[in-house]
Amino acid sequence: MKNILGSNLTVTLFGESHGEAIGAVIDGISPGISVDTDNIDKMLTLRRPSGKISTARQEKDEYSIVSGVFEGKTTGTPICIIIPNKAQQSKDYTKTRGIARPGHADYTAYCKYHGYEDYRGGGHFSGRITAALVAAGAILVSALEKKGIRIVTHIDSLGGICDRKFENYDNDITELLDKAFPVLSDEASEKMNEAILEAKEKLDSIGGTLETVITGLPAGLGEPWFETVESKLAYAMMSVGGVKGIEFGRGFGFAEMLGSDANDGFRYEGESVVTTTNNNGGINGGITNGMPVTFRLAVKPTPSIYQKQETVDFINKENADIEIEGRHDPCILHRAKVVVDALTALVVADMLIGRYGTDYFTPKD
Repeated sequence: MKNILGSNLTVTLFGESHGEAIGAVIDGISPGISVDTDNIDKMLTLRRPSGKISTARQEKDEYSIVSGVFEGKTTGTPICIIIPNKAQQSKDYTKTRGIARPGHADYTAYCKYHGYEDYRGGGHFSGRITAALVAAGAILVSALEKKGIRIVTHIDSLGGICDRKFENYDNDITELLDKAFPVLSDEASEKMNEAILEAKEKLDSIGGTLETVITGLPAGLGEPWFETVESKLAYAMMSVGGVKGIEFGRGFGFAEMLGSDANDGFRYEGESVVTTTNNNGGINGGITNGMPVTFRLAVKPTPSIYQKQETVDFINKENADIEIEGRHDPCILHRAKVVVDALTALVVADMLIGRYGTDYFTPKD
């Protein structure tokens, strides 16, 4: 299960940054789901570099779905998505073979794979692999929306600059879905872009936090111990390169609260049970309570920076300095948003199929 996510609906990732292609295999999916290629295209576009705040590497991500879809609908058998790599510049990495880039997996990959790994551009550890994840997740994003379940992520903070909080989930989600730079406040967006460009001018990078909300989930989803909603989402999110922390609802803020402030009171709204606040992020005892599920991710600054750094040559076993070359992002938050959305959709779909059966997404008409 080393490159496989999920229990009932699974996704397997394959490929390397500078290899022939990357891709994903989805297994356990419901038959009869309409495959919205427009949504796949849109989400892949949102993941791609854009303007001065992104890497100069441009991949068109012209994917092929080679199995599991017939006449525009899922067959229920494994879906294989392949995305060719066409804009590699492998020479950027050949001359630094054995030089560990600080913050990257060069050294740990060498330790694990004994030097047989494809080291170019980070190989299988590269953020390039997330394109396949986005293509796979986009299929489930569309399927979930037809069930009234919506997922969106915004840049909550960047370099200490904060976006506003969600005010009206329906309106804010609609506003964010098509934004290339997913921020609710125009003022915060301008300041964040300036901070990214300032870091770039200093040959540096910058990080921040992403906040995700899931609306429309039924109450009762999840398990009470080792397969809680939190543990499922955390397991997936902490597998994404650059993500170094996760919190649900008020998260670490609970450490500074009293129980009287932290608890979410319950009330009836018509025949529906709601909470008066949502400090617990829509989850009690590891199980959804019907309120929006919310979580935040801490994303570190992009490790590829153009400054001289101390490192080691782990092949020749000596200390060294490195000044990296190539094409790199000064910030990945705006591109990571759609990766988080896609990954969240895969996790949620897996849980729903586990509770309600493989035909959960199959149209009933």
